[in-house]
Amino acid sequence: MTGGAPLADITARLERAGVPSPAVDAELLLAHVVGMSRGELLAKIHQGFELSPEQRTTVESLVARREAREPLQHLMGVAPFMAFEVRVGPGVFVPRPETESLAERAIQAAMATAVGDAGLRIVDLCSGSGVLAIALARAVPHAQVHALELSDDALPYLTQNVAHLAPDVSIQAGSVASWASALAPQSIDLIVSNPPYVPDAEIPNDLEVQKFDPSMALYGGLDGLDVIREIASAAAFGLRSGGAVMLEHSNLQGAAVRDVLLEHGFRTVSTEQDLVGRDRFTQGYAV
Repeated sequence: MTGGAPLADITARLERAGVPSPAVDAELLLAHVVGMSRGELLAKIHQGFELSPEQRTTVESLVARREAREPLQHLMGVAPFMAFEVRVGPGVFVPRPETESLAERAIQAAMATAVGDAGLRIVDLCSGSGVLAIALARAVPHAQVHALELSDDALPYLTQNVAHLAPDVSIQAGSVASWASALAPQSIDLIVSNPPYVPDAEIPNDLEVQKFDPSMALYGGLDGLDVIREIASAAAFGLRSGGAVMLEHSNLQGAAVRDVLLEHGFRTVSTEQDLVGRDRFTQGYAV
């Protein structure tokens, strides 16, 4: 069986299954199985090549899983973020391109922060796969970066990603509440988080999210803001004067998150947009 034949078949199958980008997913899956880049695969198809029986079996298994709307990142085992890739799979939230806007803004804030005697101290709460902590540690090498994660399923991915990409990041297992209970006053310069923020009664439209993203990483209480309130309270206590907290949220929650930060005494509170112009994260500065 030549490479071009299954590519057309995979694309048609994924399109029938309602996959949003069937042609791209088909190319990436087939490239993954044959061990090529997407560009190399397309060039090879024009030259003509044969899939081995083992490759055909693997392709069939992965396509069936993608037809069931399992995330492409789970099937390939990695997810891109900024200039690196992290390992992902069942039990860990798949990082989204929208979060890159938060990462870039956090890096700018960290680079502009005056370093005190204790050094620059950054904490990524609800770290998941670790993309925020890793991005900050790689871009701001003089910072002490800490990552907190509660999920037993996500922690192995976080540990592996940090070891591979930013080994100086310190990992702590636990909840925001447990972390906050041991927090020293005015001991942190920057807190970032992509916390669970979906209201409990809301069902995500995307089947990939609805069926495969871990509920612990999605749902944040009746209005989705329970963990955000915990973080705001901890940040008001733990941030030094002038320190910043940056929180990702849905495009509909900007006003509500601004209110939470204002209620906890933060100043210069503002909501910024992601790469497609939607409200995506809100930041505030400690008095």
